[in-house]
Amino acid sequence: MKCLVVDDEPLARQRLVRLLETTPQCEVCGEAGDGQQTLQEVQQLQPDLVLLDIRMPGMDGLEAARHLACLDKPPAIVFTTAYGDHALEAFETQAVDYLLKPIHPERLLQALEKARRLTRAQLQELQDAEAGTGRTHLCARVRGNLELVSLAEVVYLQADHKYVTVRSRERQILIEESLKSLEQEFADLFIRIHRNALVAVAAIRGLEKDADGHCSVVLEGVEERLEVSRRLLPEVRRRIRNGVV
Repeated sequence: MKCLVVDDEPLARQRLVRLLETTPQCEVCGEAGDGQQTLQEVQQLQPDLVLLDIRMPGMDGLEAARHLACLDKPPAIVFTTAYGDHALEAFETQAVDYLLKPIHPERLLQALEKARRLTRAQLQELQDAEAGTGRTHLCARVRGNLELVSLAEVVYLQADHKYVTVRSRERQILIEESLKSLEQEFADLFIRIHRNALVAVAAIRGLEKDADGHCSVVLEGVEERLEVSRRLLPEVRRRIRNGVV
């Protein structure tokens, strides 16, 4: 079984690697120090199992696991965490295996035997239970690989049949999520301007009205103008007037 070890602390990674090297069924194929590096290493090395630390700067372990679940063949995941972490109750509820630091050899063997793939629903529940650990990126599958866009770079989100177009200043990708769920998850970052579009509050630069009286929103960094529905126009104007944008 090929294993990838993920922890932002080099000493913790070294200790876990040493433990795994004494385990006949495991071959350590690589290491990673953060969530984004984890995604890169998994796609390159294709491990069977990822031992994934939860608390890491930037993209944490829960978000990385959620992105990994988008792969056609995601690896099994065992989380590692410190004693007293409030995530433990959520793990128990979702029947997700975890290892408490410092990791003991006997407990590691048990976790390896029970290691399995986690569903997107399980990972969503875990993230929902963790206050302040929302996603920092949106993720799409492009020709079998994962492609990330930082939320800070997103200008707008637009429904496109069963997909959503994620538009940044530099590019656009399609993701398999609903606009409604994205609106609920990122209510502080985006505002709905139409039944099929959310725009980043920070990217709004004003409103334009055409000869027919239809309003469109002017967005920083992109040329396209998105129509604002009559029903939602008062709220959009209120946000602009109150200086929220």
